[in-house]
Amino acid sequence: MKLRLIVLYLIILPVWVQGQTVCSLEDRERLESVMAELSQKDLSDQSIQELTAEIGSTFLKTPYVEKTLDLPGGEKLVINLTGLDCTTYLETVVTLARLAKRGMLTYETYEKELEWLRYQEGIRKDYSSRLHYFSDWIYQNQQKGIIKDVTQEIGGTVYVNQPSFMSENPKFYPQLSNPEFLDQIKRSEEAIKSRTYYFLPKAEIEKYEENIMPGDLIAITTSIKNLDIVHVGFAVEREGRIHLMHASSNSMEVEISQKTLHDYLKANTSQTGIMVCRLVM
Repeated sequence: MKLRLIVLYLIILPVWVQGQTVCSLEDRERLESVMAELSQKDLSDQSIQELTAEIGSTFLKTPYVEKTLDLPGGEKLVINLTGLDCTTYLETVVTLARLAKRGMLTYETYEKELEWLRYQEGIRKDYSSRLHYFSDWIYQNQQKGIIKDVTQEIGGTVYVNQPSFMSENPKFYPQLSNPEFLDQIKRSEEAIKSRTYYFLPKAEIEKYEENIMPGDLIAITTSIKNLDIVHVGFAVEREGRIHLMHASSNSMEVEISQKTLHDYLKANTSQTGIMVCRLVM
């Protein structure tokens, strides 16, 4: 019986020690393996863009798993590298790339950096403090100095951005049964609506494709009026053309799209174009 209790203690130790962080042993082992491999490389000649694309490729074939962040109870910082959706894949790669360039690859720095990236003002408070809408994620992480939204300068035009899906459909989000959280989501939606966003219409992507760099963050816009962004990933170059590296719900794994980014969007009628962001550091 004592042995079983010791084993149980070891299983929950990473979560218990970190308080409000959830990270399984398998996820922590993969994280530390990736960081150890990066620590052994000379990254001085690599740009943050090149490094982002390289790190992103190490997760190819990782299973697609959605809703890993929505755990019961209070908001927890979830670290999950063994099952990723499009947003958690992007956040994982961005966090690793930033830490690798700074030579700060430890579990503790990863934990702090992920929280800084994922939450409003970089602080995990509760469910409503998470950056749920990706256009808000873009705006706030540009304010933090993490990324630059380059959509307008590479040829983008104004994007009418009026998200309200979460506040109109609280039944899909158990945490929004809390009226305080619902009110905060509504305030976040109003803040998004007050800003000016830009997008590159999908018909224009081929024309301006040369302005997209491998490693750029790609956010796909939509014709669905109460949503802002429906998918995210990274730009990668294959045979002189830009493709999308992303966690795909179709193939159920992280992949590089066989179609070019232009043709990928062309095949989906509700996808209207892209926002393009570039890591600053």
